Amino acid sequence: MKIFFLFTFLTFLLSAFEQVAAYAHYDKILTHSRIRARDQGPNVCALQQVMGTKKKYFSTCRNWYQQAICGKKATVLYECCPGYMKMEGMRGCPAVAPIDHVYGTLGIVGATSTQQYSDISKLREEIEGRGSFTFFAPSNEAWDQLDSEIHRNLVDNVNIELYNALHHHMLNKRMLTKDLKNGMTLVSMYNGQKLLINHYPNGVVTVNCARIIYGNQIATNGVVHVVDRVLTAVGNTIQDFIEAEDDLSSFRAPAITSGVMDILGRPGHYTLFAPTNEAFERLPRGVLERIMGDKVASEALVKFHILNTLQCSEAITGGAVYETLEGNTVEVGCDGESLTVNGVKMVKRKDIVTSNGIIHLIDQVLIPDSAKQVIELGGAQQTTFTDLVAQLGLTSSLRPEGQYTLLAPLNGAFSDDTLRLDQRLLKTILQNHIIKVKVGLNELYNGQELETIGGKLLRVFVYRTAVCIENSCMVRGSKEGRNGFIHILRQIINPAEKTLHEMLRNDKRFSIFLSLVKAADLDDVLSWPGQWTLFVPTNDAFKGLTDDDKDILIRDKNALRNILLYHLTQGVFIGSGFEPGVTNILKTIQGGKLYLKTVNDTLLVNELKSRESDLMATNGVIHVIDKLLYPAELPVGNDQLLTILKKLIKYIQIKFVRDSTFKEIPLTFYKPIIKTYTKIIDGRPVEVTEKKVTEERIIQGPEIKYTRITAGDPDNEEKLKKIFEEEAPVRRAQPTRRTQGGAARRRTRLDHS
Repeated sequence: MKIFFLFTFLTFLLSAFEQVAAYAHYDKILTHSRIRARDQGPNVCALQQVMGTKKKYFSTCRNWYQQAICGKKATVLYECCPGYMKMEGMRGCPAVAPIDHVYGTLGIVGATSTQQYSDISKLREEIEGRGSFTFFAPSNEAWDQLDSEIHRNLVDNVNIELYNALHHHMLNKRMLTKDLKNGMTLVSMYNGQKLLINHYPNGVVTVNCARIIYGNQIATNGVVHVVDRVLTAVGNTIQDFIEAEDDLSSFRAPAITSGVMDILGRPGHYTLFAPTNEAFERLPRGVLERIMGDKVASEALVKFHILNTLQCSEAITGGAVYETLEGNTVEVGCDGESLTVNGVKMVKRKDIVTSNGIIHLIDQVLIPDSAKQVIELGGAQQTTFTDLVAQLGLTSSLRPEGQYTLLAPLNGAFSDDTLRLDQRLLKTILQNHIIKVKVGLNELYNGQELETIGGKLLRVFVYRTAVCIENSCMVRGSKEGRNGFIHILRQIINPAEKTLHEMLRNDKRFSIFLSLVKAADLDDVLSWPGQWTLFVPTNDAFKGLTDDDKDILIRDKNALRNILLYHLTQGVFIGSGFEPGVTNILKTIQGGKLYLKTVNDTLLVNELKSRESDLMATNGVIHVIDKLLYPAELPVGNDQLLTILKKLIKYIQIKFVRDSTFKEIPLTFYKPIIKTYTKIIDGRPVEVTEKKVTEERIIQGPEIKYTRITAGDPDNEEKLKKIFEEEAPVRRAQPTRRTQGGAARRRTRLDHS
């Protein structure tokens, strides 16, 4: 029983400490200020003052080490901490400030204007007498900044208006800053008027958005907190303000039709960045009409201006990100005296206090991604792509009611040569960057095929730290709009047109390597459907190789296959898909290992630089190298072969073990099976040939076999083409565009090679 009681008591104490810590941010920041000023003597606090202003703060660590507040340089001041004072001839602030009644304490903290108004309004007697009060006393500067007409009306009617205004700054109980909890609503001593308390993690405490600049000055009959402005009365709800404010009529309309206005009439702690009528007038008419005519988009737009937290301007001393009711975030910050939203000065009037939140009037409309058309999602780094889409007439393909995915290359991906291409070719290129369906980043998977509006199928490759589409990998910045996604890519996508074998055959740089492939009976491997990564040495890698040397290599087919298949690995590995600076180990078909990494955007293969990477083929990818690769652990047992290899390979020491032989690598690792059957297409029988591929992988022991069905025979493609050609022109149109697009792409690639 005693143990249970002790446990319960400790739990109570811990919860009590947690509650105090949660709402004692002001006291915690004050403690840090004392620590920073400990070299100045006892009870000294370090403050930061924004240069050019009288604003002073007990600062957070972030502002302290940045030596700035709201982006402005801040100087360090050392002052007595609240409740202490200096003594002549002594360091620091060793004396405790005298304790007096509330009226006298107003003089001690320097709020002499408030003290004077308390005197002439006949409040003095009350705050000198018995009771327990909290007085949120405006500083002298706060009274000076008050609207002149309001100030004059108060002073002209001291017995009623001024007296009531001062009572509005008072509570009939003592409350220290640790008692002022975030979101608390207190009742002032004037007519039950509400005081809204906010206690922020950066130590700022506000009362109706007025900041406490000097807190916790204890009096015999209460406590005094000095605030930086004269408190304004709390209005009705945010909804009431919007309905009554003529300058918000443009915002009022979508707020009502979307149903969000009702939310702003309920209890809560909201912050509304309310765009004025002028802000709506700045929007392009087409954009405004489209959003207003779409209930989902208009609701998203209105909710994007609302935070579910209360953010007074005086509490913002640096940029911070807040979630909106729409679900996305905005960055609220400050630049000197100005409040900023997403880095832009747009706040015309701030801190309009209502019973359920704060309103800041802004002169720009914030449009969330969810209310934008997909083409509008492009940022500053994708302007070349979005401009070209518009100039080439492709925006008409992106219907507002449709669903699309844009694959937008960065501006730097468009070279001058690309931009000088014939517009028809350029349009084909851009069409292959627009997917017919809406696909988010988390919906992409390895091996997926995406069809473009140009008729091409693009392959998706997913790696540990990258997602690539064909040769181009994504960078951060994917966004979802009303009718689609946009993903940001590093390069222009080059859809594959040829097989690995066709690419080698069409490029004279690889003629020697290709002749060796043919001699090793490996042509079919590079011709048939599959997923391969091939590291191809150029002819420069074979400098010094004589015809006799080549004959010796060809005669030893096992040796030749071991060397060539060390250049081939299963799977498509894009160079920019590798995590930079990290070594990636790939097992080759030969059985040895390749060590790959990217450094400064250059692919290294066994520490050799790839001269050109990511040449896409329909059955894999090619990385070009200028050295012959050889597995360092594989010994050579033939003097003639050793001499030949030493001519070609000088970057490693080749092992020699006399009479050792190369293992036989049968072509069963990639064995085609032909299956022919008849298929009815448009009511006509067509003979279809389907190729199956059986691949054998050896993983440290037994063979593991599996069968994968791949694309049809080229002969079958010709038969299908003939059927389409016999149909009406409308039926022929789509295949014709695809064929021309493919041819155009081939010409473009040849021009660049």
